[in-house]
Amino acid sequence: MVTPSPLGPVGERVPDVARIAVLRANALGDFIFVLPALEALRSAYPGAEIVLLGAPWHAKLWRDRPGPVDRVLVVPPAPGIRAPEPGEPESSMDDFLAAARAERFDLALQLHGGGGNSNPIVAGLGARVTAGLRAEDAPPLDRWTRYVYYQHEVLRYLEVAGLVGAPATTIVPTLAVTDADRAEAAGVLGAATRPRVALHPGATDTRRRWPAERFAEVARVLAGDGYEVLVTGTPAERELVDRVVAAAGVPLRPLVGTLGLGGLAACYAGCALLVSNDTGPLHLAAAVGTATVGIYWVGNLINSGHPLRARHRPIASWTVRCPVCGVDCTPGIYPHRPGHGDCPHRDSFVTDVPVVEVVEAARELLG
Repeated sequence: MVTPSPLGPVGERVPDVARIAVLRANALGDFIFVLPALEALRSAYPGAEIVLLGAPWHAKLWRDRPGPVDRVLVVPPAPGIRAPEPGEPESSMDDFLAAARAERFDLALQLHGGGGNSNPIVAGLGARVTAGLRAEDAPPLDRWTRYVYYQHEVLRYLEVAGLVGAPATTIVPTLAVTDADRAEAAGVLGAATRPRVALHPGATDTRRRWPAERFAEVARVLAGDGYEVLVTGTPAERELVDRVVAAAGVPLRPLVGTLGLGGLAACYAGCALLVSNDTGPLHLAAAVGTATVGIYWVGNLINSGHPLRARHRPIASWTVRCPVCGVDCTPGIYPHRPGHGDCPHRDSFVTDVPVVEVVEAARELLG
């Protein structure tokens, strides 16, 4: 039986559900997008334990944190699932699945992409009912919906939750900030003497990076407006952060590898604004209630731009061809067209976003 809901049809709820497994083991931003689906599951199955099959960092983030995840099982590294973290011991997927089957999951959801690699893992959990996404080359689950590349990530996973009778309760991801997070941030930052804003100039995919010199121009303007400007980055982005700080020509405060994810969440929650590329910290900041100006490639804007505009301004680059070789790099629209697809270059696709537009958006949100 299918019932209507504001986001489309909702499938029949599964009876007598005590334990739900959800596979989502990839990066920070990817995980933020699945939070509304987890909230939908919590609302539809309030007595069930929701177990996230994730990475070691998920287990750290969810330790003693209120929210829709009750427990994390660390899924082993595997192709298309996740890469090993530094220093992580080897583990066997067969052993993991054997132990997971002993948990006797009632529901198992695949919220991890098209399903070519992930659907066999979810099917191997031995749950009474499985549900998830399915691309053309992926094996089916008991209940599935088609994976189509250009769809907002939040809505994509809400549709999967709907397959098992869990209609959406929100489309906005939210993450709780704990007292431990605030204490960690305060230990690094100290007390604020003036309002703070943050910039995040990094992104794992270099095609999503706005030039460091443009971030420096924004930093210079915001510092001149009276804000303390923080520049955040991972240890791998230290050189990039240093370039922003050096080019700004005014005092900025670099924060590279000094905060864990919880501390970073509290840091952003204490800021009036984050200006960032389309990357995990941008979505983390929005999830803890901070206003954001996000710099997006247009394809990524379709899939991951924040849906609200009262406190969020996504600014898009409309470049679709590689600036080096000219290949059209928009996936999913015309996959069989000659010359279409990916290319080996990783030059930025967002350099055409003007500084004046970013500054204007930032000042509007801060005003």
